Amino acid sequence: MRLDKLLANMGYGSRKEVKQLLKQKAVTVDGAYVKDAALHVDPEQQHVSVYGERVVYTEFVYFMMNKPPGVISATEDLRDKTVIDLLEPLDQHFQPFPVGRLDKDTEGLLLLTNDGTLAHNLLSPKKHVPKVYYAQIEGVVTEDDAEKFAHGVELDDGYMTKPGKLVILRSAPQSEIELMIQEGKFHQVKRMFESVGKRVTYLKRISMGNLKLDDRLALGEYRELTVEELDCLQNNL
Repeated sequence: MRLDKLLANMGYGSRKEVKQLLKQKAVTVDGAYVKDAALHVDPEQQHVSVYGERVVYTEFVYFMMNKPPGVISATEDLRDKTVIDLLEPLDQHFQPFPVGRLDKDTEGLLLLTNDGTLAHNLLSPKKHVPKVYYAQIEGVVTEDDAEKFAHGVELDDGYMTKPGKLVILRSAPQSEIELMIQEGKFHQVKRMFESVGKRVTYLKRISMGNLKLDDRLALGEYRELTVEELDCLQNNL
């Protein structure tokens, strides 16, 4: 990889700015100052430093975010703030994108990455990756509803959903539930409850596959996945 491309990819500025770093003798490769922007380096084998700080090469990034309401699951939007706007500039530099989407008013677990292969596998209908949601429901949720969900329900457009597992946490005029589904149709959770005459008033995703939302993350906060979380996510696809 060209040295200027490596440093630009790692957030040290544009290629023009990287050339200025080289002129200032800010960059070393294996301890020697380098001025040639076109020099080919192996970042995994060679020691590249900027102002004495080693450049640790990263190709893919994996972030867990606790998505807040009012923010859309997109990389850019002309009207609304996106989840990418919540990232630090250096993290934005890797051009991550949300894996799937949560509705604008929905909170909870959102994975952001630039790893297209992982994203494809997580979203592929063939993989049957389960997603679990916590919701508050206007209306008394019953075991009859759970039975219907277990067989799939017909949505307003005639689509029959795949079976979902509905766990009733509280059955009351304002019910609380957890729902596991293996697909992600538009407004699916809300439309499933509408099919049984009830309304979702609050929705939060708490897991996707084996990845569970870190409850220490406040709304709008994010962190990198741990090695264990990433391995578990990849190995169970």
